[in-house]
Amino acid sequence: MMLTLNLFVLLLHLLWPAPEAPLVLRPVAPGFGPALFSIVAVRDERPGQPAVALLLPVAPAASPAAAVARPVELRGGTAAALQQFAAATLPAGPTSRYPVTLRVLALQVRETPGPNPAAANGTIVLHLAFEWRNPEGRSITLTEYRGQARYGRARPDRAVVEAALGQALAGSLRYFNGWLATAAATDLRLATAVQPTFRYDTRQTEPDTLFYDPARPLAWTDFTGPPRPRGQYAAAVFPSFGYRTRPRVRQGVVELDIELQVYVVRTSSWVAQGQRTAFNLNHEQRHFDIVRLVAEQFRRRVGPDSLTVADYQSILGWQYLDSFREMNRLQDQYDHETAGGTNDTAQARWNQRIDAELREFGVQ
Repeated sequence: MMLTLNLFVLLLHLLWPAPEAPLVLRPVAPGFGPALFSIVAVRDERPGQPAVALLLPVAPAASPAAAVARPVELRGGTAAALQQFAAATLPAGPTSRYPVTLRVLALQVRETPGPNPAAANGTIVLHLAFEWRNPEGRSITLTEYRGQARYGRARPDRAVVEAALGQALAGSLRYFNGWLATAAATDLRLATAVQPTFRYDTRQTEPDTLFYDPARPLAWTDFTGPPRPRGQYAAAVFPSFGYRTRPRVRQGVVELDIELQVYVVRTSSWVAQGQRTAFNLNHEQRHFDIVRLVAEQFRRRVGPDSLTVADYQSILGWQYLDSFREMNRLQDQYDHETAGGTNDTAQARWNQRIDAELREFGVQ
């Protein structure tokens, strides 16, 4: 009985082929440098995660098994082998500022018999995705790579397969490094910070709009709206402010040019008959000054530490709405406390307060 069992095991061993030795990926010359990225993780997302290669074995020409490709893995497994390959292949350098996860969507080597029984033809198919987790914690698939390569080999020479696969993988790394070099200048997804710069629109070329300029205060000639009867107010202006943005990505930073516009509309500004006095003009100028102060406060609140790459436009919008509400509140408080400019004592107090705050912001 024992003899029969041993013979059965021996027969099974002879009929069942031994597992193929795994393929070994060795580093290759990348053909570029420096590397703008590093591979910090590899995810094998191939459906079912089959063996990477189906290779024809070394077998006698007359053997039926010679035409049957056998599954062959990468040494250490697909994910580990690719990460080790990338680490050894990518040229090291201080510019590797993008830590990337490599997602393997397809990776296969398939062989068919060659022109003679001792040869094999191979096809390599790659589909990879490069995913970056930005400093704000968002995972972004930046781009994908699809590639194909062919080779021929003598069946005993497995090194040809390993070299061809290494070159194909190096081609994907070379492609992504080139993509990064181009995209880093303009692709908002690659930005890691927002750097705002501010400037004020001080043009005096608009016929109906007066932009705030400390060197060009309000004049009665700016009040072009139809005069109204003298009531609670001797004159009125309706100043406001807005902003325009021009983003540009450079070296991973969103350079955000913010143009602030503090203005009054001349045709909405009016003065009652007989009220063109220096005191009344000062009162209206202070309405204009208050808006400039609110714009300065808005500028302080939207510095680099408060803006994120993902939401900087939304953050600007919310801060602007808060500032707009504050502007209206201050204007109402100013008119209420000065009784529309008729309370000399309160007006003097507001003059001092506004002048002090303008100086603090460097406006005067």
